[in-house]
Amino acid sequence: MSRLPLVTALVLAIAACAPQATRPPAADAAPAAAPQPTADETFAALSRQWLTDMLQANPVGATQFGEHGHDSELDDLGPAGRAHALALAQDTLAALERIDVTQLSRENQVDHAILRNQLQLDIWNAQVAQDWARNPLLYSGLAGNALFSLMARDFAPLPVRLRAATARIEKLPALYAQMRTNLDPARVPKIHAETAARQNKGVLSIVDEQITPHLDVLDEATRARLQAAIAHLREAVEDNQRWLEQQLVPNARGDFRIGAALYDQKLAFSLNSSLSRQDIRQRAEQVLGDTRAQMYAIARQVLAGKRKAPPLPAQPTPQQQQAAIEAALELAYAQRPARDQVIATAKAELARATDFVRAHDLVEVPDAPLQVIEMPEFARGVALAYCDSPGPLDKGMATFYAVSPIPADWNRQQVDSFLREYNTRSIAELTVHEAMPGHYLQLWHSNKYPSVLRAVLGSGTFIEGWAVYAEQLMVEQGFLDRDPLFELVHLKWNLRVVANALLDQGVHVDGMTREQAMQLMTVQTFQQEREAAAKWVRAQLTSAQLPTYFVGWQEHLDLRREAQQRWGEDFTPARYNNTVLAFGSPPVRYVRELMFDLPIR
Repeated sequence: MSRLPLVTALVLAIAACAPQATRPPAADAAPAAAPQPTADETFAALSRQWLTDMLQANPVGATQFGEHGHDSELDDLGPAGRAHALALAQDTLAALERIDVTQLSRENQVDHAILRNQLQLDIWNAQVAQDWARNPLLYSGLAGNALFSLMARDFAPLPVRLRAATARIEKLPALYAQMRTNLDPARVPKIHAETAARQNKGVLSIVDEQITPHLDVLDEATRARLQAAIAHLREAVEDNQRWLEQQLVPNARGDFRIGAALYDQKLAFSLNSSLSRQDIRQRAEQVLGDTRAQMYAIARQVLAGKRKAPPLPAQPTPQQQQAAIEAALELAYAQRPARDQVIATAKAELARATDFVRAHDLVEVPDAPLQVIEMPEFARGVALAYCDSPGPLDKGMATFYAVSPIPADWNRQQVDSFLREYNTRSIAELTVHEAMPGHYLQLWHSNKYPSVLRAVLGSGTFIEGWAVYAEQLMVEQGFLDRDPLFELVHLKWNLRVVANALLDQGVHVDGMTREQAMQLMTVQTFQQEREAAAKWVRAQLTSAQLPTYFVGWQEHLDLRREAQQRWGEDFTPARYNNTVLAFGSPPVRYVRELMFDLPIR
């Protein structure tokens, strides 16, 4: 729809509120012109309307953001729904381009740039990427989140949420039908089809664990409707499973590699950074070498005087460096949780990290609840853990630090590989990243920022970069009593971030093979086989997301160095951290411009 009526409506509203004349004007007097809206007023009206329309077109996302007026609806991924979404992006972009950016406030200049990037990405996704035709995970993720987002948080009384869930359950069979109609097996990569087949039944675990146990809170008629909807859903999920296994997986022939042209376009949208693919590679390779040198220095320290320690010369060969770091890491791997204690360990480390941040006054600590939970089944298979924060419109709701359990069908060797990677110190590092003072803390600060638009369009590069920066901050401040083995594990995690950036462009642009990817991860960056194997799958399933960690981390470090230079003796970690977090989650370059009163580019 056109955005022009928005400006007209604003003008009329202003005119309606204007003081009325006490007597009629003279017959020959020209009527007073209605005051024209300012650029800021026009932008505010446009962005509000876009948010309203966007959330209406994306009901599941709206629930996650905390807008609950569409909790009974599902996204329409059919031709009409896609056409509406494309028109919304195109019309809003056209109206946005008519606003004189130089007349906007500095804060609105940033929001204008963020919205423009998002609209261009929406158009690119619709016309070029077309995930609706090639990525079945779009549908399985939407189905799972449609119910999980309703049941996980107590934003409304349980009967109200169950009625909304009932309506969505009734609509899920139609979503599966759209999935089967939209997907073109010739464009679907096999790895995507296989992962979707594994995830498909996860939606039923949400029904069985979070919905059916509460049937008794509903009246008889509503309960009967929900039970009928669930029975129909079970049939639809089984039908979809058969189609996935018998039709999509055998016929999926798409290439998971998106190629240089599409990759560079998507990377520019995803990062919203001045760093190009080539810049990222050059910087990552430099950090890779520097970090390995730091790890070798620690290895010499912790292995000194130990029996059967490898050679530890001051100037090692590449082979000597590799052997020494591996031997030192073995000391850290020896301390690890039992197979069934990974989540319990994460809870313990969360308490320890929270106490440390408070004791060292590193940053304002949230007062909102945080729960460590077992990752829902529908979300497993991409990452070990994630932080699920409430939307900016949901106040006081819990954040979930979700950790995936070890798969029941893994053998002893696979479990051993996993627990070596996620030893006790690694789980401490993971908890810092996902929770304290990483994602949980940062997103809590972000949701306090008054611009809902900026919260909805948070920068993944800022968010992931902050979490990696938070890991470094904790080591610098002496977390875990400056344990050298923890610092060694931390540096290994830094190498994981470096590998993420190199792996992503290596896979999608350079034709990196699985063997080359495993060598990068298991040898150059010391990851265990299970972690590396999972990351290889993730690199095939996603693109332009893995570099956000490295790019954001480097941009945060650059910003902190500049703040130290500008502020001198007035620099403190608390001042810097609280200032950076006060602007929401825009791309880091905009935080820099806002912090130091620089022109908004």
